[in-house]
Amino acid sequence: MEFTYPDAVRGVYVTGHSAGGSRFESLIDLMDKTDLNSMVIDVKDDWGNITYQDEKSEYKDIGKSYIKDPRAMLERLEEEEIYPIARVVVFKDSVLSKSKPELSYMEGNEVWANGSGESFVNPFLKEVWDYNVGIAIEAAKMGFQEIQFDYVRFPEGFEKRDTELKYSMGEYAEMDEDNVQKRVHAVTDFVAYAKEQLEPYDVDVSVDIFGYTATLPEAPGIGQNFTKISEHVDVISSMIYPSHWTSYFGIAKPDLEPYNLISEYAKLENTKLGELENPPVSRPWLQDFTASWLGAGNYMEYGKAEVEAQIKALQDQGINEYLLWNAGNNYTESADFTP
Repeated sequence: MEFTYPDAVRGVYVTGHSAGGSRFESLIDLMDKTDLNSMVIDVKDDWGNITYQDEKSEYKDIGKSYIKDPRAMLERLEEEEIYPIARVVVFKDSVLSKSKPELSYMEGNEVWANGSGESFVNPFLKEVWDYNVGIAIEAAKMGFQEIQFDYVRFPEGFEKRDTELKYSMGEYAEMDEDNVQKRVHAVTDFVAYAKEQLEPYDVDVSVDIFGYTATLPEAPGIGQNFTKISEHVDVISSMIYPSHWTSYFGIAKPDLEPYNLISEYAKLENTKLGELENPPVSRPWLQDFTASWLGAGNYMEYGKAEVEAQIKALQDQGINEYLLWNAGNNYTESADFTP
């Protein structure tokens, strides 16, 4: 497939269910009517399922029939000049944790799960790396032009339970570093390894990362170091939804100030990426949903003005690429996506 890389990627997140159903046509129509030009499509979802079935795939046992014919889907995207990105959720993987508990974290005799009932696999283990890189290679061979790795991290708050759970540190056990640095090494090494393994397939590699990691030397529990990860990717996609920040940058209620929050973050990120010899493209995730769970007075309805404010804030700081997140894939069609 011969896709043309857009001058600036402006995309939306698409679940496997949407990519395989009637919603897909409405999203294509949205691309046709607006300046949006890319879809980030689930290939391996948040539970660890592959979103299509292929009898020839070594991952067929975990395949779901959400996307009936992925090759036909990609051909349609090529026809519509829509840039396709494969989202591969890496270390959050309840499916693999259940089938191979030794690759996860044990709490007593059970695989540990977070408050949402989700389990993670262990970034210290090379077998987990190869499992996910194999899925990424399959997506690249299929025709996706970019692989976006998500959940490239340990579980949130892992520093509070890292000595309580039972798990292997693999070769990292021998490192003369504290556990925080061991986690940083494991996560960064996975990204570097994945980039290297994908080189023969002529795809870009991107990683989703928590926005707050750019404000710290490294996030102590999850193992994400913004600078080190950025050194090994073509694209870095910080998740900077205003609703997900507390009182950072002197902004007491970030969800109420989308322009200011995104602008202040972008200034910080530009400084950090400017320190790198070969910085990746910045393509942050923006908010196209309403965070009502924040409670009255802490959130507002997000629509045309709020989406445009975030995009404008990036543009004003020289960042021209972005991705929109809405878990239900219902995007603000009235927005000007290049305000």
